[in-house]
Amino acid sequence: MTNPGLLQRIFKLQEHGTTVRTEVIAGFTTFLTMVYIVFVNPQILGVAGMDTQAVFVTTCLIAAFGSILMGLVANLPVALAPAMGLNAFFAFVVVGAMGISWQIGMGAIFWGAVGLLLLTLFRVRYWMIANIPLSLRVGITAGIGLFIALMGLKNTGIIVPSEATLVTIGNLTSHSVLLGALGFFIIAVLASRNIHAAVLVSIVVTTAIGLAIGDVKFTGVFSAPPAVTSVIGQVNLKDSLNVGMAGIIFSFMLVNLFDSSGTLIGVTDKAGLSDEKGTFPRMKQALYVDSISSVAGSLIGTSSVTAYIESSSGVSIGGRTGLMAVVTGLLFLLVMFLSPLAAMVPAYAAAGALIYVGVLMTSSLSRVKWDDLTEAVPAFVTAVMMPFSFSITEGIALGFISYCVMKLGTGRWREISPCVVVVALLFVAKIVFVDAH
Repeated sequence: MTNPGLLQRIFKLQEHGTTVRTEVIAGFTTFLTMVYIVFVNPQILGVAGMDTQAVFVTTCLIAAFGSILMGLVANLPVALAPAMGLNAFFAFVVVGAMGISWQIGMGAIFWGAVGLLLLTLFRVRYWMIANIPLSLRVGITAGIGLFIALMGLKNTGIIVPSEATLVTIGNLTSHSVLLGALGFFIIAVLASRNIHAAVLVSIVVTTAIGLAIGDVKFTGVFSAPPAVTSVIGQVNLKDSLNVGMAGIIFSFMLVNLFDSSGTLIGVTDKAGLSDEKGTFPRMKQALYVDSISSVAGSLIGTSSVTAYIESSSGVSIGGRTGLMAVVTGLLFLLVMFLSPLAAMVPAYAAAGALIYVGVLMTSSLSRVKWDDLTEAVPAFVTAVMMPFSFSITEGIALGFISYCVMKLGTGRWREISPCVVVVALLFVAKIVFVDAH
């Protein structure tokens, strides 16, 4: 058994007013709230043609790597895993709609992660966070939420394509619609009652019902982790680094920048570790771990890695140090031996989680100053254009451009930061020189 004295020295438990037992329980709680990603991520990346069993393993590996590294290097109660939203953008837009191979698409994720690492190394990351207005940050978060919810509604069959109206309501009596809706409401009800494992409970219940009615076949519980050679070593770094992919690479980098930085600030604030400016102890180490994990994740075949807001569930019951994150990471290693269970989960069982994530992310729209149209219009344009254009990149681009138009048109050009101007001009150049040809 691990020596409590050693853990005390490594993680400074007494200084943070916590104990080994508290940190272990907090780590287990965090794991229960975010383990859904090992079921959902393979399904989403499977749409792109990737081997779902291999992605299940790589998802577990990178969640373990990032979480354990965050715990040991930064000593923060923050767990990491592949990001929701960017995986959907990769699978449904970059590979599905644009017809780019998953190997090249994953290369774009890699270069976006490298860009994030460089921004961190040169200390540009927080300059960008501080200089990009709240309306655009909120619009990006909410837009990704709407995009994820759209995928969830599609996967359940609640909405289906229509030549007359683009989309329409599906067959509301089908198994997938009924069980997908049930899964969503199980999560919503349990989460509102502060039950941390709401998403996991929903996936288990809907999969069990699918098994009972014959939609799902039982294939076992335990097995050795599947081979990962079908995804590891397959990323195409050379062909993904070209002008045509610049907008996609930039989108991956920008979204990951906001997502991860915002989560780190949010979780450390809940733990009482951050100050009024959002800075927290060992911020530099945390940002390096976060960036390096994203680079490593893309190389082994998963979407961009980010800090998970679900870490706050562990913090809420007393987690204060990196030991919590290490425990969460070790549990992700153990779950690799449950691949038969992951293979059983039907699309509609995971869809409820996608819709629920959409609810959480769009709630940020309440922070927009709706009585100021120079702030409201860019937030609205950014949010709605992501699902309507079926592209996170276009939503970000039109949001930045509309922000500049509104501020210039109302004579408030002094409110436009140089950072916003640069990003907007880059997107204009992309539209004129890349998209138009």
